[in-house]
Amino acid sequence: MPKVSAKRQITLPISGCNELGIQAGDEVEIFRHGNQFNIIKKEIGMAAGLLKGTKINNTVSDVQSRQKHFE
Repeated sequence: MPKVSAKRQITLPISGCNELGIQAGDEVEIFRHGNQFNIIKKEIGMAAGLLKGTKINNTVSDVQSRQKHFE
């Protein structure tokens, strides 16, 4: 079971990294939902063109928009 180090670092299990395709040096995004953290591997170009033509809603912050995804 992973433990939190004195520097607040967590080592991810190899099996989980293999399943998600996460390798040393990869960037990940961490989202909090209640008392859970969700780790998502960032992949270059995966969102290219995804929001084309979408209108911007400036009343919602980036953090609020990401949190709603996990509710």
